[in-house]
Amino acid sequence: MSEEAKVLSSIDLDTLESIRADFPILHQEVNGRPLVYLDNAASSQRPEVVISAMVDYYRKDHSNVHRGAHSLANRATVLFENARLTAQQFLNAASEREVNFTKGTTEGINLLAHSFGRKFIHTGDNMIISELEHHSNIVPWQLICIERKAELRIVRVTENGEWDLDHFDELLDENTKLISTAWVSNSMGTINPVREIISKAHSKNALVHLDAAQAAPHFVIDVQELDVDFMSLSGHKVFAPTGTGIFYGKANWLEDMLPYQAGGEMIRDVDFAGTTFNDLPFKFEAGTPNIAGAIGLAEGFKYLMQQDRESLIAHERRLLDLATELALEIDGLKILGPLNNRAGVLSFNIDRIHAADLGHLLDGQGVAVRTGHHCCQPLMKKFGIDGTCRASFSIYNTEEEVHIFIKALKRAIKMLS
Repeated sequence: MSEEAKVLSSIDLDTLESIRADFPILHQEVNGRPLVYLDNAASSQRPEVVISAMVDYYRKDHSNVHRGAHSLANRATVLFENARLTAQQFLNAASEREVNFTKGTTEGINLLAHSFGRKFIHTGDNMIISELEHHSNIVPWQLICIERKAELRIVRVTENGEWDLDHFDELLDENTKLISTAWVSNSMGTINPVREIISKAHSKNALVHLDAAQAAPHFVIDVQELDVDFMSLSGHKVFAPTGTGIFYGKANWLEDMLPYQAGGEMIRDVDFAGTTFNDLPFKFEAGTPNIAGAIGLAEGFKYLMQQDRESLIAHERRLLDLATELALEIDGLKILGPLNNRAGVLSFNIDRIHAADLGHLLDGQGVAVRTGHHCCQPLMKKFGIDGTCRASFSIYNTEEEVHIFIKALKRAIKMLS
């Protein structure tokens, strides 16, 4: 267990039980056993306040937003734009103009690749990602670099699963336009040195985009303190609905970027002679938005912000340290990634046992984990494996659940050996 986890005060049992009571899905049996949900890196669960807010909107306030001439449209618009203000607060963005609603991290990255890439990346330029990225932070950059005749450079990951900063220094130069990396690896839980990456990038006048899908549930985010240029995150990782997310960008860059999609709301005036685009943030929000989703997203943000974040962070670290400590006692178990510099994820393999078989037998005991390559095939190829078994933790998980997981894992290993 890390010294930091010992020092920080975790939440008490009454608070933990109160949090668990907020999530109705947790209180059920799966295959005759109480559900132990350890697939939070794929998608967290939703508290009742999120579910109720979306239901209430559909029951009482549903209408299309903006430009409405009636009360329902006005109420829906207020709810929608208030959700944006909540997202601004969650990120500590300088202005709501910097906060764009998306379907999630993947759409945010594609928005940036098209809107920034097609205007600012040219022949002879390069951009940088790393070996540990999710496919959604690889493929859009491959496509835009092919289109723009630019070079995509890949930072090596060490055998310990961390950024090779010396290699990054070798790749970064005056022709680097953008670095895009995960703040936290979805497959290993590695916490990347984002402040150092941002500082080094800015010294070369390069911009930085952070994939914060896995960081948002576990850290307090302050985009101004980070001085990050762009950030994408997904609502369904932070107790909010699927199909929701935020793309953040510094206003000066968003003003200069091209629109990603065209249609209603992102225009100010249309004429066959030419079109004038709308002001931020509407410039990047074509079409009727996911209004109920945005309302639910805001409630997820508010739910998290209303908690004692430092205690929750300590609690999650305690769970991960405990799971790691117990897992390392199992013969033949190998953890992917660093043992200490991680957030929320225990990714592992057992000698001569396929991860999918482990996942199936754990499910039979009521324990939900994720198996496979976790949309990180290049990283898996680097380490010479097909995938891993991944247990991932959230604020509502308990130490008792960690022990149940380890006991179920040992039983599964015995059955497969």
